[in-house]
Amino acid sequence: MTGSRGTLSRRIVLLAVGIAVLTALLAGLLAVGLTRTSADDSARRTLSRIADAAAERADSGVVARAAQNKAVRTLGALGIESASVGRGGAVTSTSALARDALTPARQKALLAGRTVSTRDDLGGTLVLVEGRPTDAGGIVLVQRRSDATADSDRLVRRVLLALAIAAVVAVVVSIAVARRLSRPLRRTADAAHALAAGQRDVRVPVEGPDEVAEVASALNSLSSSLSRSEGRQRDFLLSVSHDLRTPLTGISGYAESLASGVVPPEDTARVGGVVLTEAKRLERLVGDLLDLARLRADSPSVHPERTDLVAIGREVESVWSRRCAAVGVPFAFVPAVADAWTVTDPARVRQLVDGLLENALRVTPSGRPIVVEVRREPRFPLDVAVVEVRDGGPGLTDDDLIVAFEPSVLHERYRGIRPVGTGLGLSIVGRLAQLLGGTVEAGHAAEGGARFTLRLSHATSH
Repeated sequence: MTGSRGTLSRRIVLLAVGIAVLTALLAGLLAVGLTRTSADDSARRTLSRIADAAAERADSGVVARAAQNKAVRTLGALGIESASVGRGGAVTSTSALARDALTPARQKALLAGRTVSTRDDLGGTLVLVEGRPTDAGGIVLVQRRSDATADSDRLVRRVLLALAIAAVVAVVVSIAVARRLSRPLRRTADAAHALAAGQRDVRVPVEGPDEVAEVASALNSLSSSLSRSEGRQRDFLLSVSHDLRTPLTGISGYAESLASGVVPPEDTARVGGVVLTEAKRLERLVGDLLDLARLRADSPSVHPERTDLVAIGREVESVWSRRCAAVGVPFAFVPAVADAWTVTDPARVRQLVDGLLENALRVTPSGRPIVVEVRREPRFPLDVAVVEVRDGGPGLTDDDLIVAFEPSVLHERYRGIRPVGTGLGLSIVGRLAQLLGGTVEAGHAAEGGARFTLRLSHATSH
């Protein structure tokens, strides 16, 4: 299919050739037409003036007939064919062509005192005919049109030659321009194919016209983005593999001990508890992976309905206040408004908030607070409903805020430094926010730790 469409270079050349040929053809037709018309008119005027002068000279002689014959001979010496007719009907001519041009009708017109100015075809030869009455009868001047327009014909040939040269130059220039344009595009296409084949260190020079240079720049950006994305995916897979291997190793080791009977009966309950703990840890990781995969699917399930976020906050308070109190962490729910109605999926919102609270409780030390706030922010044309989770934990750096919702990035940074989960919780939160048509933002909390702010559009009044 690529061959049937033709290359850009070929299309540019064909377009340039077509334009050049069409322009040359139109210009040639106009030039030939105008030049020949002008040449014909000029030749007729010139011949007419010569005829007037010849008739005047013929009338100026003492003997009109002799003077007229003398004028005819003079014109013959000048290369102009002529003929004369006397009052008695006698015809004198310098050539057969002039005699043929002096037809009986024209003789009659001249003898009647009328002038003759016309063109004629005499035996396949186009001629200009000018006749003037004289005292002795009349005189006719005949000039071949090819002789009269010889200079103009040479001009026409030169114009046509110049147009042909211009067309050839246009073709040559178009070929050069087409190659110059297609060369960077071809390099860009080759680089794109290399990217598709898995090569990531692809760079193309940013050159050529603005549009072509923009394509090259965009491809370079795509290459960099793919490299970063695949690097993160590799890191993510390594992290997940490590997290999967650790509980599996523990489960496998204790299972082998139980199977071989080396565990004393009094330690069976303890070993079983360890196996159960590691199994639940593995189950939690697999569940997070499944949640993330579902949220990245094309059509995850969402069931929007009219929802009061303050009511969801109170449900959260009833569950999390006890969980936080069990580890000595003060929990506070702050409804800044009496209600915060919006159209969203309440189950997904609860899943998102629970994920943020799991993350907060994991890193918040005993005695430091966790706060959930619900409020409305004025935005045009409708208010935005906001749910914010803040904690008094170690918080995040400015660099952390940029990658907070990337899978396993913070997990790898803080593994062994602070309590970490599966590394997928915040990524799931980010996907849930997109799924709900809202946004989630990471920041610094007034309580000293991290702040996560969920904003949902389509807020409605009560």
